[in-house]
Amino acid sequence: RSASKKHLSQIHAQLIVSGLQESNFLVTKFVHVSANLGEIQYARNVFEVIPQPNVFLWNAIIRGYSRCNLFEDALWMYSRMQMEGVNPDGFTLPYVLKACSGVSGLRIGRTVHGQIYRHGFQFDVFVQNGLVALYAKCGQIGKARAVFDGLYDRTIVSWTSIISGYAQNGQPLEALRIFSEMRKSDMKPDWIALVSVLRAYSDVEDLKQGKSVHGFVIKVGLQLEPDLLIGLTAMYAKSGEVLVAKVLFDQMEMPNIILWNAMISGYAKNGYAGEAVELFRKMISKNCRPDSISVRSTIIACAQVGSVELARWMDTYIEKSEHRNDVFVNTALIDMYAKCGSVDSARSVFNRTLHKDVVVWSAMIVGYGLHGRGREAIDLFHEMKQAGTEPNDVTFVGLLLACNHSGLVQEGWEYFHCMKRDHGIEPRHQHYACVVDLLGRAGYLDKAYDFIKNMPMEPGITVWGALLSACKIYRHVPLGEYAADRVFSLDPLNAGHYVQLSNLYASTGLWDGVSKVRVLMRERGLSKDLGYSVIEINGELQAFQVGDKSHTRSKEIYEELESLEKRLLEAGFIPNTDSVLHDLNNEDKAMSLCNHSERLAIAFGLISTPPGTTLRITKNLRACVNCHSATKFISKLVEREIVVRDANRFHHFKDGFCSCGDYW
Repeated sequence: RSASKKHLSQIHAQLIVSGLQESNFLVTKFVHVSANLGEIQYARNVFEVIPQPNVFLWNAIIRGYSRCNLFEDALWMYSRMQMEGVNPDGFTLPYVLKACSGVSGLRIGRTVHGQIYRHGFQFDVFVQNGLVALYAKCGQIGKARAVFDGLYDRTIVSWTSIISGYAQNGQPLEALRIFSEMRKSDMKPDWIALVSVLRAYSDVEDLKQGKSVHGFVIKVGLQLEPDLLIGLTAMYAKSGEVLVAKVLFDQMEMPNIILWNAMISGYAKNGYAGEAVELFRKMISKNCRPDSISVRSTIIACAQVGSVELARWMDTYIEKSEHRNDVFVNTALIDMYAKCGSVDSARSVFNRTLHKDVVVWSAMIVGYGLHGRGREAIDLFHEMKQAGTEPNDVTFVGLLLACNHSGLVQEGWEYFHCMKRDHGIEPRHQHYACVVDLLGRAGYLDKAYDFIKNMPMEPGITVWGALLSACKIYRHVPLGEYAADRVFSLDPLNAGHYVQLSNLYASTGLWDGVSKVRVLMRERGLSKDLGYSVIEINGELQAFQVGDKSHTRSKEIYEELESLEKRLLEAGFIPNTDSVLHDLNNEDKAMSLCNHSERLAIAFGLISTPPGTTLRITKNLRACVNCHSATKFISKLVEREIVVRDANRFHHFKDGFCSCGDYW
């Protein structure tokens, strides 16, 4: 066992000199040592000179291949063993079953299962444990459970195999139930079982119990076990406790790809987009090759950041990597560019994608929908059908969104009804909400309400919220109040709904109603979300709030604002003062309309970039009516394209017009 690789040839030579090169016993030992040192080919060469290997020697070579994850070679040697008339024993079969699991060889595994009965090993716990693991890894959890239930003497491996099987096959509750049963039997879990238990608690989003397992891990001294560190990091990251996850992540000197992915994904899914991107950069700087999961998680983070420059950097990186033809990665890129405001770049990725499945087509259609380019979305939908790709429910979400944002009422109505009629797709709640919004924005309030009453499912928040928003646009108080009541009962702690109702009252001069809503919000401990706008300048993001004077160039910004205001008034712009006095969308008490966050961002962009540069702004709330009108004027006055992403969609302002056609 103490032999090193360089001594193997010397030992082999001594066997030959001593005339012992055909000794089954000594060669078996030699094969074991060679395989343990990773020299499996050397072991194979020595094995092949033995004229009649016994079962122990066959076991050694099969075990060697299986331990080196050369599963197909292990199965081939087992086949040869049988052809040469050597029967397996209780040490052969576990490694053969492991090899079957490694290649997902369910058919071969079933054959081996039959041989286990034929050779009388149906009560051998080690062999039966191998069967449990095989069926679990091949997705046959029912068969794995049947074998497990037939075990008379269950070892820790038995329990671990079935718990892992349930956790890996999407049945976390059953995994946890069996773990509880295991604990009652006084069987102490090993680190492998704990990894699966952590995964199960993560899947059922039970962080409290997951923390209990973490405490147990520390108590038994397993906190530095690499796979447990990965499981704990993934659990905390998925549960939103990314700071705890990062502490655990930093304990690993050489994180593997699974750990990198857990941390990057945790950041991306919990609002730490910038940190996710920085961690990805760190990952590639350490020459750790990202896989498809790493790349897709980072693309999601880039989409959240909203920076076109960052999006282009990510796209360039992927173009130079082995992921450039990965359909899942390209789909994520399309979504990223669309959410960063460059739908034309999204279309470029779409065009270069070689194998377009329904997800790729749908991503591009949804992208057009976000930008209000309804006709292009419809044209692409027809191209998709001509290409022989059948649409799915997401395709129709994008299509209805595009019609909604473009005012294509008749087209949207027809596409909704053709879902089930022509494609057999049952509309989901999201589709119904799109249609209510489509009808409501166009002024068909009664038709929208009738549509809701005839829904085959209970209307949810988005449906009633869409109707409430439409009532605000058309100042329909009774129906708006009814919709608000429904929304409040479903989601009583969302301040945005109360703001909508207050805006409705304000738009019709019902100030008592406004006061009642404010009192109701105070009683429920609610406050309006603080509005802010972010602009990207030279790859860096700058944030502004209403009346913000914290920026180092604040004096220049306000001078530019004052200049713009004068030019606007000279050009005939008439401010909408209602939005100053009564709009509760976060900036209702601003001293001046021109101090709104998006106006500050525009002014900063104008003094920070050369003439003709496109300004890209992201606003966390929907823009007020006044700022929308002013931005149209500004785009013409300064001869710039201004792209604004608000809470619902994109607005492309150019030459005095907006891509939404004032339909928003």
